[in-house]
Amino acid sequence: MNSDPKARIDAALTQAVRNAARQPAPSRLASALDYATTPGGARIRPTILMSVNGACGDDQPQLADAAAAALELMHCASLVHDDLPCFDDADMRRGKAAVHRAYSQPLAVLTGDSLIMLAFETLARAADAAPSRGLELLRILATRSGMPMGICAGQGWESEDKIDLRAYHMSKTGALFIAATQMGAVAAGQEAEPWEELGARIGEAFQVADDLRDALYDAETLGKPVGQDDLHGRPSAVAELGVDGAIRRLKDILSGAIASIPACPGEAALAHMVRAYAERLTPVAPAHSRA
Repeated sequence: MNSDPKARIDAALTQAVRNAARQPAPSRLASALDYATTPGGARIRPTILMSVNGACGDDQPQLADAAAAALELMHCASLVHDDLPCFDDADMRRGKAAVHRAYSQPLAVLTGDSLIMLAFETLARAADAAPSRGLELLRILATRSGMPMGICAGQGWESEDKIDLRAYHMSKTGALFIAATQMGAVAAGQEAEPWEELGARIGEAFQVADDLRDALYDAETLGKPVGQDDLHGRPSAVAELGVDGAIRRLKDILSGAIASIPACPGEAALAHMVRAYAERLTPVAPAHSRA
């Protein structure tokens, strides 16, 4: 078994997408699934899942690999749907044309839907190794993807007249980070509940950082449209706290994340991981400022 988390994640994702493209299959939709999942960017959520799993023992590596792939498939599905004209109407994603621009809106809808189904299929295929863990993994992924605590709820908040910023961030961004920490622990035979706070804090930090990037950087730097919060009238930490206040909030959240790590054999390594993300997330003299 390859011990490199990135290699394990990429291999599991590649196999899952290949499974979906088995013949006979509509070739353009199969191509769109591959397009939506590659190149993969940082694979942050599955990497966090694998880090937690490793810290907790990694005694069922095939189940952990499937969980990581399923989580990333769900995340990719959410990006495909987010970019559609009825939501963000974004032309770019990860430095290339959004799926609906490259393949058409109908195929983008089907791509997102197919990736969601593929996420659950990938987990179900691996669940035989440890059925009770597999069932809990399916429950967590479903809970953090739908309503009322998942990414669907996050998108739904944007249609409300009055938005609870913390609840919005918790569901839109935090949900899949909570899934990452909880699924990593469960795949290794640990309880999910103690890992919720760590995932929530990491998710909140990423949302605040994303709000800052949206306000401070340009599309060339980020590989996707910027200024989307202002354009769509969405709530953001920058709008509520200002740039300096948002940066202070980000640092406070990350400090709390480190303190929230549950006791486990790899606790020190996890703390190091969170500190590394803190350094990457905190904006310092952006290359392209949008003053």
